[in-house]
Amino acid sequence: MTQPKVIAVLATLDTKGDEASYIREQLEKLGSAALVCDMGVVGSPSATADVTREELASAGGTPLEELLKDPTREAAAPVMIAGAIQVLREKVEAGTVHGVIGLGGFQGTSACSQVMRALPYGLPKIMVSTAASGDTSSYVDIKDITMMFSVGDILGLNPFTRKILANAAGAAHGMAQVEVSIEAQARDKPLIGMSNLGVLTQGALVALEHFAEHGYEVIVFHAIGSGGRAMEQMMKEGIIGAVFDYAMGEIADEVYGVLRAGGPERLTVAGDLGLPQVLCPGGAEHLGILVEPNVVPDEWKDHNHVFHSPVVFVPRLGADEFSRVAHDINKRLQHTKGNAVLMLPTDGTGSYARPGGDLRDADSDAAFFAALKDGLPPGIEVVERATHAEDPAFVKECVERLIALIES
Repeated sequence: MTQPKVIAVLATLDTKGDEASYIREQLEKLGSAALVCDMGVVGSPSATADVTREELASAGGTPLEELLKDPTREAAAPVMIAGAIQVLREKVEAGTVHGVIGLGGFQGTSACSQVMRALPYGLPKIMVSTAASGDTSSYVDIKDITMMFSVGDILGLNPFTRKILANAAGAAHGMAQVEVSIEAQARDKPLIGMSNLGVLTQGALVALEHFAEHGYEVIVFHAIGSGGRAMEQMMKEGIIGAVFDYAMGEIADEVYGVLRAGGPERLTVAGDLGLPQVLCPGGAEHLGILVEPNVVPDEWKDHNHVFHSPVVFVPRLGADEFSRVAHDINKRLQHTKGNAVLMLPTDGTGSYARPGGDLRDADSDAAFFAALKDGLPPGIEVVERATHAEDPAFVKECVERLIALIES
């Protein structure tokens, strides 16, 4: 007989005991089992926990009785979050937990989503939240969390709340039955991560086709901050085994603190891990800045620019500004000691910068490429081509050079 899937339920049982118990009932009706984890500290639990608050606090490094001496959310939350992460990681790795449901308002959503973000990609993660209709980026970040808007507060059962919670149980149960795993279908070939931007999409399509012809599967990441960081995280988790880093607009935006900023780890992880990588500074010649519809910011009015959308303003970087981006790329690539090729399309790093493009600036490009070559670590091979980044021949060479690194 097939063992039921186990869904962890994260809740504070002093305030959401009835709701957690109802989810348990619904999961059991569907044929799954619940592992209710009590993340509360102060009040008395109103439902039975499978993992008690005492166990979570201990796993988080501070006994519950210590937290109760002077109980504050600021002191208790990090302990309970750390404990839940520790317990669930062990159970997920052992194959005894197959999904997670969280229940929360602002504070509960923050706590539960921190736990979920520490769990592997692919594990079903459903956050039932009063905050799910707003900006959820701080909760989801770069993990595959499904946000479900509770509409009403999660405070007592009623016909509407029962339906929402039953839907959450049904979603988790269904997701947990799926047998598809995150593995490259060709076991002898690594899964490839590729960054992309809209100004490179035609080239990305060529790359995908060429990789497929050679039997490789590719995950494409939209390099707008979260995409690049997710790609780096998947390298660390062993999902991605080689990288075509085609888009570096996240570095430009990081330097200038705007929309697509990729964070401090961007462009460092593949080098640290020694993964095969081919790099191209696609889309790094401009910034993405969130603005009021069609409003040009005062500080950028003297720059050539376009609007990528009514609210995304795109200024072209001048020679000194673009060179600053090159210096930052070089600093990040100091992590790369070898197994890497940097491809330089000297006639334009994206559709805006190619001949005839709205943001064409050959002098700025030349300053950037000179600065980039000047500070690279010696372990990176540099290949210059007098063409633009979306040229099919250029893209195919990028693909072939990555395959050669993988198969050498």
